[in-house]
Amino acid sequence: MTVYAPASEAEAADVIRQAQAAHSPLALAGSGTKAGIGRPGNAGHCLTSLGLQGITLYEPSEMVIAARAGTRLVDVARVLAARGQRLTFEPPEPALLMGTDGEQTIGGIVAANWSGPRRIMAGACRDSLIGVRFVNGRGEIVKSGGRVMKNVTGLDFVKLLAGSWGTLGFLTEVTFKVLPVPEAEITLALAGLDDRRGVAALCDAMGSPYGVSGAAHLPEGWHDGGQPQPALTLLRLEGSAFSVRHRVAALGERLAPFGGHSLLEGDDSRLVWSRVRDAAPVAEPRERAVWRISAAPARGPDIVAAVKAQREAIHFYDWSGGLVWLSTPAGEDAGEKAVRAAVAQHGGHATLMRAPVEVRAAVSVFQPQPEPLARLSRELKRAFDPEGVLEPGRMTAGV
Repeated sequence: MTVYAPASEAEAADVIRQAQAAHSPLALAGSGTKAGIGRPGNAGHCLTSLGLQGITLYEPSEMVIAARAGTRLVDVARVLAARGQRLTFEPPEPALLMGTDGEQTIGGIVAANWSGPRRIMAGACRDSLIGVRFVNGRGEIVKSGGRVMKNVTGLDFVKLLAGSWGTLGFLTEVTFKVLPVPEAEITLALAGLDDRRGVAALCDAMGSPYGVSGAAHLPEGWHDGGQPQPALTLLRLEGSAFSVRHRVAALGERLAPFGGHSLLEGDDSRLVWSRVRDAAPVAEPRERAVWRISAAPARGPDIVAAVKAQREAIHFYDWSGGLVWLSTPAGEDAGEKAVRAAVAQHGGHATLMRAPVEVRAAVSVFQPQPEPLARLSRELKRAFDPEGVLEPGRMTAGV
């Protein structure tokens, strides 16, 4: 496979125009840390953003940062941390789940709409994204959004590109709003609850006025370092030290009917949330398939029960029960029939995050769309990429 690493937007546009003229499909990549997500493609060439690196704008007082798409996330995070700021949406580190090496890029995070536990408070990656530059499948350079949060001019392609997995355009620059790093964080941990009681506690806490920024339930037997652990229901609060202490105490009183609690502070809190963020409880064994299921929080346990009635599974809950991580044996359809049936019955959508190539080629990796929405997706693809040269078939067969 030929790999193109353009050093400018103009070079990237030239590569795409040549591919369009030759009807030659292109795989798009940053560092390739999430290359195993999606249907396998048949591209003979790869266009990578690794030649497009560097922060192009940082205004700490305006809480805005822009970087070329191939810039490593760790470099962006380091610059922000030096000024006491951070990205709002807590992007996961894919190495543990996907078994990949390398440092993920800021453009790859946008292409995947890659969002972690803080999504319940701060929103997803796309909610912090205020501007993009990209090259579409015609080889045209497009700018959407801006470098200030008040910019609303033009067509809003910003939200459309986030989560499009490279199928609509090759990202060259992204701009985010950022927020200060809070002074303190404390996690309130309830022990021993079953799934329904655990999710009920999460939902109760999310309905409180105490500003919960993380809400996860790890069922009994979840693994950490190879050892089975007792059930934990985790609620994170962040802010000034005085405020966090006050809110944690009040939340503990509110949740007293669910049993006693303990507190995780500082590094202990950050460690457990890094495990939740990176889907550690379902990352092993490596040979299993992994599903990511979004649903109404209260329906998470129903979906798990429906899947487990048909197939063995390991699971845990994030986003107050609204995000179910579930691993199944990878053989046959990796549990697709069971997962799709459960989602159809209880609502939501499911993405196959990890599975062998032959399984990903045979099943619907992303949630199948109703025909009106599928038709709109096909029309968007034709508008952005009329010859279908950008990641054809990665999200949907034939598109």
